[in-house]
Amino acid sequence: MPKSRSTRRKKKAGSSPRVRPLPDTRVMESLLARLAGGQVSDDIGAAQQIMYDAWEAADRRRRVALARRAIEVSPLCADAYVLLAQETARTVNEALDLYRQGVDAGERALGKAAFAEDAGHFWGILETRPYMRARFGLAQALWTNGLRDEAVVHYRDMLRLNPNDNQGIRYTLLNCLLELGRDSDAGGLLKRYKNDSAAAWVYSEALSRFRREGDSAASRAALARAIGTNAHVPAYLLGRRKLPGTLPDLIGLGGEDEAVAYVHEAAGAWAAAPAALEWLSATLDGLPAASPRR
Repeated sequence: MPKSRSTRRKKKAGSSPRVRPLPDTRVMESLLARLAGGQVSDDIGAAQQIMYDAWEAADRRRRVALARRAIEVSPLCADAYVLLAQETARTVNEALDLYRQGVDAGERALGKAAFAEDAGHFWGILETRPYMRARFGLAQALWTNGLRDEAVVHYRDMLRLNPNDNQGIRYTLLNCLLELGRDSDAGGLLKRYKNDSAAAWVYSEALSRFRREGDSAASRAALARAIGTNAHVPAYLLGRRKLPGTLPDLIGLGGEDEAVAYVHEAAGAWAAAPAALEWLSATLDGLPAASPRR
């Protein structure tokens, strides 16, 4: 599942209160919008055109200036608040405030009818994407700020709006549920996307099964499937290999970049599960496996 950064700079893992940027599909959106042709007929559309230029700008100061210009053109330009949260927020609280403004702007730009008529099809409609980006950023900032149940509410509702999950929200949500010990909810989410074979999914599935069953034939089979998908993950989870100081810009399936990205996001879920890392280590080394502590 390739991912790219929302800016051209690499960021140190855990070195900033800013939340991790979203998978970036905005360049394609820019192309689609421009291929549609014609004149922009409203202020929101004009502001969004400015944001396409902002994303393509190599200079941070120009990106920020364009985002502020977009808000001047239309205060309902959700993407402008997203960019400012990612580029200018010095604390999680500042990011949280900007993402809240972005979500509010997106809601007002779409109108109440869209949330009733287009639910289930969000993201497939270009106009909904700025709102979805702002809400994803808001949920991440809420989680980082310790407002974890509120973050989960947002993630779950975003999957209601867009069950196809083009943003990869299910991976983040699954790890959140596991870290919170909400095993029943995690199991339901796993069933909902049962055909997902990404490393980020199958490793968390193995963890979920271990949490529910301990060291069982089924949990070992799930772990074997995960290792077969990406054999690099255990070394990073167990600290046998040091995580790089920067997160990968792109992720190749089965590679170390995928392992690094997964462990960065899922380490908290594994650490929160009693004996899970001991079980992983023992299983890898062929030793008697640990059992979860109740």
